[in-house]
Amino acid sequence: MKQYLNFFDFNHTVNYKTEILSGITVALALIPEAVAFALIAGLSPLTGLYAAFMVGLITSIFGGRPGMISGATGAIAVVIVTLAKSHGVEYIFATVILAGILQMMAGFLKLGKLMRLVPQPVILGFVNGLAIIIFTSQLIQFKDDTGNWISGVPFWVFFSLVALTILIIWGLPKITKAVPASLVAILTIFGIVAFTGIDTKTVGDIASIEGGFPPFNIPKIPFTWETLSIIFPYAAIVAGVGLIESLLTLNIIDEITQTRGRGNKEAVAQGIANIFSGLFSGMGGCAMIGQSLINITNGARVRLSGIIASVMLLVFVMFGAGLIEKVPMAALTGLMIMVSIGTFEWASLKTFKRFPKSDIFVMIVVTLITVFLHNLALAVLIGVIIAALVFAWDNAKRIRARKHIDENGVKHYEIYGPLFFGSVSVFNDKFDIKNDPKEVIIDFAESRVVDMSAIEALNKLTEQYLNEGKKLHLKHLGPDCRQLLKNAKDVIEVNVLEDPTYRIMANKINTNN
Repeated sequence: MKQYLNFFDFNHTVNYKTEILSGITVALALIPEAVAFALIAGLSPLTGLYAAFMVGLITSIFGGRPGMISGATGAIAVVIVTLAKSHGVEYIFATVILAGILQMMAGFLKLGKLMRLVPQPVILGFVNGLAIIIFTSQLIQFKDDTGNWISGVPFWVFFSLVALTILIIWGLPKITKAVPASLVAILTIFGIVAFTGIDTKTVGDIASIEGGFPPFNIPKIPFTWETLSIIFPYAAIVAGVGLIESLLTLNIIDEITQTRGRGNKEAVAQGIANIFSGLFSGMGGCAMIGQSLINITNGARVRLSGIIASVMLLVFVMFGAGLIEKVPMAALTGLMIMVSIGTFEWASLKTFKRFPKSDIFVMIVVTLITVFLHNLALAVLIGVIIAALVFAWDNAKRIRARKHIDENGVKHYEIYGPLFFGSVSVFNDKFDIKNDPKEVIIDFAESRVVDMSAIEALNKLTEQYLNEGKKLHLKHLGPDCRQLLKNAKDVIEVNVLEDPTYRIMANKINTNN
């Protein structure tokens, strides 16, 4: 039964059953992930679980993307593992708190809009790389405690349970969508193992999840500049990685749901969440694309599902550890494999013959860096840099000049394309200074002066014409271009003529006038 709910700042028609059941499913899927990421970081399992609860709860309430799930992530674990080994868990808590402060500052400064600079090929590469990571991370469940691949009966039992999980998640929605298929799959596998007594790996075989409410803890570290110099580099990377992964996940969920999240609000919420995570014995975290997709795929659309997931996670830790530790890992493995399949942008494989080669190259590079280095921030940064350089190179080659001499003997150069640092060399080659008439006009109606490199190029061009005893005028400069020239008045002087034509003089301003 659907009812209307005004939940905080987001109005939606809410299906309570879907939200609650999806939240429970997500909570079950969060447990092995949080435990695994904590162990990767060299921390206790409860440190990851407390982070998943605190970060998930706060971002679900205050975040900019209802339905998105946050918690302890592998990206954060990889960053802090070195610090955890060298200085211990108290320095991790302090680092997470400082990272949260930096994230809040980014949100207040509205830096979330910088995500507009991330091209589509970078997002596709990021998503595909993350899908591959999610899939390959499940393969460890097919190994025993010594790191060897299981074989024989144990393998086929585990494989069959995983396959059955995948079959239920794939097939049940074709019959009914009354309940989340992923939850039905988990309960089915749990029931089969419980009633038949099959010997298979469970959550409890990874680590115990039993604990109490997250304890409040002010990091026990010396509050000195030396300490700040130790934790600040890690905090800056944690903040950057967390924001990049969170805002990219937000964009992906936006596309799926055809709605629009608020990036700056999400950045502030992530910051608050990490501050509280550090104060309540958590390792910190950010948005989780896998669990977010589970939630969205189940039909959840508002904040309720995320809140239920966080609260139920804490309930499991405090009161239901004995039962949850009996959940077969095969069910959760099958669920995450289906998440990886759903995460991968299969349509991107069809674009190889349609996209420009540069875009394909960017997508592949981002995917490879994500998969092999597990450094999402570096992958996105390199992808953006490559895309920007390709864009600059392409635009540098596109600047053109159409030339003609009017009835008064004045030569006109009509410029097409932006004049900036990359196109200056091609721009200079367009002019025949020695053979041009006494008066020359450069028409920028179809172009614009972009940066100081362009200003300097015009200044030098003016000097060259002046040395030949010729006059150079600029025509049809836009307001932004004129402002740029005005700001550079210590280099050149601009006189506005009546036609309007703008004359650039090579003489620098006489500051005494």
